[in-house]
Amino acid sequence: MNISLAQTRLDLDNRPRAKRVGLIILATCHSSEPDFQAFVAGPDVGVYTARIFYENPTTPENLLKTLPRLTEAASLIFPGQELDAICYSCTSASMVIGDDAVADAIRAAKPGVPVVTPTRAVVAGLQALGAHKVDVLTPYNRQTSTMMADYIAAAGFDVPRLTYFGLEDDRDMARISPASLVEAAAEAVSPDSDALFISCTALRAASAAADIEAAIGKPVVTSNLATTWMVREIAGIDSAVASTARLFAQRLLGIVMPLSRVGIRHG
Repeated sequence: MNISLAQTRLDLDNRPRAKRVGLIILATCHSSEPDFQAFVAGPDVGVYTARIFYENPTTPENLLKTLPRLTEAASLIFPGQELDAICYSCTSASMVIGDDAVADAIRAAKPGVPVVTPTRAVVAGLQALGAHKVDVLTPYNRQTSTMMADYIAAAGFDVPRLTYFGLEDDRDMARISPASLVEAAAEAVSPDSDALFISCTALRAASAAADIEAAIGKPVVTSNLATTWMVREIAGIDSAVASTARLFAQRLLGIVMPLSRVGIRHG
């Protein structure tokens, strides 16, 4: 066998992909990666994922436990290299922990990286759509659902109606069929609202958003629809996207101020 060192002069690109997007998800998550692959990833855009331990049920106490795991997860995505954006893809955890705290934990490993949370992205999306009265649909239990509605209200929106499924396990949330979400959305929307927010990155709602909008006649913002949209805006990704939902026709209006941690309700 003849073994030799190649003499070809190698040209090295600055990056294998022009854009690098980090994604931190729960170990139990089924839906975030497919949605980011559908709406963000492309020939020049890579999406790179780290998973963190999570234990159901979806209670405020369990959601808070994910905070200490964010720094290590962020550090595992291309150590020492820059990202164009990074998203912590858990709506309820971002709401309970607070957008600032999530961003601080991630930036401890990735200084200066733009951090996207579903809660912050949803507020930005609703603002871009010009919504004022927003109905809320969640898969969570009553306590976590009420906290989510409180978060939306604290962001300056009226919440005419809150509808929840009462599920405790995010793996069950991921099993809800898109057709069921269309039907549930029709039930959840009130006559005088401007838009519907469907919470939870576990739900397969982003791919059904256009169908839901056709059914209810109003804009829809889902957790994964909002995060993928905001990541694209922040990172300057202009490739075609596989959605006709109204949000993707809007531009990010500016930097959305993150909200503080929402107080936990007991009882």
